[in-house]
Amino acid sequence: MREGAPEGGPSLCEVPELADGELALRAADGRHARSLGALMRDVEVQVLTGSVSSTAEAEALARGEAEPDLSSAQLRAVYDRWAGAEDRAVWAIEVDGAVVGEVLLLDLDAENRVGGMRLWLARERDRGIGTRALRLVLDHAFGTVGLHRVGLEVYAHNPRAVHVYRKLGFVLEGTLREALLLDGRWVDCHVMGLLRHEWAAARRA
Repeated sequence: MREGAPEGGPSLCEVPELADGELALRAADGRHARSLGALMRDVEVQVLTGSVSSTAEAEALARGEAEPDLSSAQLRAVYDRWAGAEDRAVWAIEVDGAVVGEVLLLDLDAENRVGGMRLWLARERDRGIGTRALRLVLDHAFGTVGLHRVGLEVYAHNPRAVHVYRKLGFVLEGTLREALLLDGRWVDCHVMGLLRHEWAAARRA
């Protein structure tokens, strides 16, 4: 068995609860669809994740003047399907019992011990909640799951997220030029990655 990998190889079948004080990450399923779906209407979430083609579209969603791509029932089905998936782990981020966003490990390549990561927050910004949630998930990814590499993509118009990822040890590996058309302007998408030994070094720093 490879060093750092659990018996049978990396797996995301188990999604444990992870906690850090008042911050808790709970395995998400259809029961979280309503609260997460409401948070997804947040203008900043829509714009920074590249989910819309214009800020005006995001504002219309936030005001309830436009409908999201998925109905409530469809979103519940998606989260229930993800809850049983083997290639991803999805957590609802809770602060003092209130859901504020979600974080995922996804696109598991068990043979190469590689996975991806994604996070969004609609509340509690600028309090370090995202950083703490990412630390919990990265500890799980490298320490428990046994991954060797975690990668992510972040749009260039989200420098706050880029700063957080760099602080955690992620390295810029490349740029997908003009990957998103937002408000009539092209936005680059940065590809970042973190290796197991880099995370260990960052945790010691």
